[in-house]
Amino acid sequence: MATQAIQSARQEEIAQTTNWEVWYKIFLKVMAHRRAYFLLAGCSVALAVTDALLTLVLGGIVNVLKSEGTTGQLIFWIVYYSSLTIIFCACVAGFIHFAGKVWTHVAYDIRRDGFAKLQDLSFAYYDRRSTGWLITRLTSDCTRLSRILAWGTLDLFWGTSLLIGCSVIMLVLNWRLALWVLSVLPVLGWLSMFFRKRMLGVSREMRRCNSKITASFNESIVGVRTTKTLVREEGNLEEFETLTAEMRTLSIRNAIYSAVYWPMATTLGAIAVGIALWVGGAKVLIGGLELGDLVVFLNCAGHLAFPVQQLARLMANVQAATAAAERVVDLLETEPEVMDSAEVVAAIANNHPETSANGLAEDGLPDKIESIEFRDVCFWYEQDRPVLESFNLKVQSGQTIALVGPTGGGKSTIVNLLCRFYEPTAGEILVDGVEYRQRGLTWLQSNLGIVLQTPHLFSGTIRENIRFGRLDATDQEVEAAAKLVSAHEFVMDLNDGYDTQVGEGGGRLSTGQKQLISFARAVLADPKIFVMDEATSSVDTETEQVIQMGIGTVLKGRISFVIAHRLSTIRSADRILVIDAGRIIEDGDHQSLIARRGRYHELYTTQFVREQ
Repeated sequence: MATQAIQSARQEEIAQTTNWEVWYKIFLKVMAHRRAYFLLAGCSVALAVTDALLTLVLGGIVNVLKSEGTTGQLIFWIVYYSSLTIIFCACVAGFIHFAGKVWTHVAYDIRRDGFAKLQDLSFAYYDRRSTGWLITRLTSDCTRLSRILAWGTLDLFWGTSLLIGCSVIMLVLNWRLALWVLSVLPVLGWLSMFFRKRMLGVSREMRRCNSKITASFNESIVGVRTTKTLVREEGNLEEFETLTAEMRTLSIRNAIYSAVYWPMATTLGAIAVGIALWVGGAKVLIGGLELGDLVVFLNCAGHLAFPVQQLARLMANVQAATAAAERVVDLLETEPEVMDSAEVVAAIANNHPETSANGLAEDGLPDKIESIEFRDVCFWYEQDRPVLESFNLKVQSGQTIALVGPTGGGKSTIVNLLCRFYEPTAGEILVDGVEYRQRGLTWLQSNLGIVLQTPHLFSGTIRENIRFGRLDATDQEVEAAAKLVSAHEFVMDLNDGYDTQVGEGGGRLSTGQKQLISFARAVLADPKIFVMDEATSSVDTETEQVIQMGIGTVLKGRISFVIAHRLSTIRSADRILVIDAGRIIEDGDHQSLIARRGRYHELYTTQFVREQ
């Protein structure tokens, strides 16, 4: 059930290399909350300094007792210990508060920016990636990165500061013994580098496999009806078991690496304590070191083990999350293939709010669409596989253009280019004589009304779905749009009327009812260009007749493109274009094309007559 899009995503991920530039770009998200981040770092450093200073307490008390010191000296150490304990507790409360703040804010920012980017990306981006791949970017990858940026900061600053603090204390007390104890650190560094590439490689494979599993879940849920009607439950289960088996193998391999690495890192920390006891004990016996100082050394050496483990874990987590960071950065930095040029952006920025009152659009050009012209347009989805070649067409306002022809002939491509979901590979598309890439993308697409073959409704009420394309519409305008497309009657027959919940994807309504609501939604937006892409092919004849009652009024005065196979939908069109292999092979109205007895006549006498 793994799609080709996931396979291409896998190749994309494996091709990328680990570099700190990726983490730097992710870290810039933290700088938007620099105050909380720096306070987190400050609490971490203060906690480490307090930790290091606490190692002096027991040694100081031992030296006082050994030298039969005064009661005042003992009171000093008691006050010293109590003060540091209060500071320690305050630092713990501080880092928990600020780490949680950084974690939640960064996760919010990444999800918000990622979702905004997905809204801007063109259709071509989604053609190459599965839904599961995209969902994983904004869920598990986002959570993983925000957690590391918050709690990893604690580990980094606290662990590094504690290592430095304990090292300074030992060097001040006895630098020769300190060098013996610190000799384990280079070995730990080499060990971390040794496991680095291996853990990163496995992590990348795990993230890829997780994307495939998410995609499999999505496909299974969306296609559950097809699965049951074809009795494919067992086959789907076997395919899913293959994916989960791969994930299990990778997880075991990752656990083995961790199981080997962690004990080795812990052992090195224990070795540091053993060195301090062995070498330092000998010095105490010969009088070269105070017993209390040896106790401080043992405490410091013991303190080295835990921050070393935390830093080692942070290193492993960073390496494991590098693949996730690469994918998130890749998403956030992806430039839409269809976007406004720098000139258009500048024109929009230099425009004034009152332009709309003067009949001008946001880009400073007239806010009207009187004609659309395709001029020598060529297009292909894949190189050397052209869909359109030297396509020419001019349409005037008020005309309805019907596109008919075999599947794969280029009908939907023409509409997609018109809507600027894709852009021509060669040639131009002119709106009132201006190449449409010189106009604002938002302006063009806000003037579109599109009804697709498979209507999609969002969770919510019928009223909210009709108002989706124009949020400022009043209830009266919503109901007027529904009446125009003959949807009002069935809506009022429902228990809650316009406040009826449609369910996820409109699952509580029939296909015909969903299509009527999608028509009302398109009409309410009052578009200058109306597109119907097989809009009535998925409804029954009775519902189609209801839709036809309102279509004449809806299309009046607009440029309309209709893709359909049913005669009733296209018979009254001003022009009918027969499209085959990306070219117009016949052009005319219904009567003239029938009289010509060409390809349209053939379609009519076979498919259309059978329909009648």
